[in-house]
Amino acid sequence: MIYKFKSQAAADVIMLQSNGEQMLSIVGKEPAPQGIITVEQIPAAIAALEAAIVVHEAVEAKRRENPGLMVEAEGDSVMLRQRAEPFIDLLRTSAQAGKDVVWGV
Repeated sequence: MIYKFKSQAAADVIMLQSNGEQMLSIVGKEPAPQGIITVEQIPAAIAALEAAIVVHEAVEAKRRENPGLMVEAEGDSVMLRQRAEPFIDLLRTSAQAGKDVVWGV
């Protein structure tokens, strides 16, 4: 399955299932075939994504500093910041325009 996040304010953001579900989990949404992030929910969603990026980067920095240390990091070698930035941009643009972000519709 592919997640296609849409807004009337910006271009679509398309993600593979695992990546889309990761974003939804971070923002507190249940991964589902359809859903909505309302304008009112967008600021909290952006804050959650930014906080997750800080944590992810701290784990990665610790792993690089101590190569023998086993640190569990979710996902693949793509940094969360790189993966989340287009989604955060979509959320910001949508909030500024007063538009919801939807998927699966």
